[in-house]
Amino acid sequence: MRKQTTVLDVQNMYAKGDKITVLTAYDYPFARMMDQAGIDMILVGDSVGSVFSGYDTTLPVTMEEMIYHTKAVMRGSQGALVIADMPFLSYQVDVRDACLNAGRLVKDAGAHAVKLEGGENVADTIRAIVNMDIPVVAHIGLTPQSIHRMGGYRVQGRKEEQARQLIADAKAVAEAGAFAVVLEGIPADLAKEITESIDIPTIGIGAGVHCSGQVLVIHDILGLCEKYSPKFVKVYADLAPLIKEAMTSYIDEVRAGTFPGDEHSF
Repeated sequence: MRKQTTVLDVQNMYAKGDKITVLTAYDYPFARMMDQAGIDMILVGDSVGSVFSGYDTTLPVTMEEMIYHTKAVMRGSQGALVIADMPFLSYQVDVRDACLNAGRLVKDAGAHAVKLEGGENVADTIRAIVNMDIPVVAHIGLTPQSIHRMGGYRVQGRKEEQARQLIADAKAVAEAGAFAVVLEGIPADLAKEITESIDIPTIGIGAGVHCSGQVLVIHDILGLCEKYSPKFVKVYADLAPLIKEAMTSYIDEVRAGTFPGDEHSF
């Protein structure tokens, strides 16, 4: 059995310059395989809405859904640090709601930490949650819960004003007590500058190689999400055709009466 990874372990990895590995998971089987593979952190992302539930965006995802999926992941993970996303409207209204919902993800779902989107605008919320002794991962850059304000899934920080704001956001969440920050959809040079300007790990997704670690969606790297394919995704195994082939073979054998055979019967 793996030793449980903690926030202190992540901080030690960062201090030594070791790259931090993160993948998303939403269920028991994938969490179990990731844990056995040695992943450092598992993110139960609100991306579950898009890749698992079929929503067009992450916005419809509820606290109840996040608790359900986090529980499933916790049952599959024995050593990875598990982070649960705080869904839209679970922390934006007021700090009291944010603290209660963060507490639910830890108390009811078993998560080791929570993640929320935003920079300077959520610094006070991060500080309040951290003061409850709940570790927080921040998320700046392309923040999917802000899709309507951003006008779609667009790279952030190409303009000088945007870049300066993202640096300020990174410093604000670090000062508020976040132990790591996700940088999504940010030019590589800017992500490098941000990484060098703060003293907590940066976890990149579409932010280049200079971040302290990387995160990707599990369905993306396995070729299981056909709705979109961002430039930053690398497909490590294209499983969709293999799965469809297995399903087709099953259907054909059942219709032909060749399954179940004697070896599958009592």
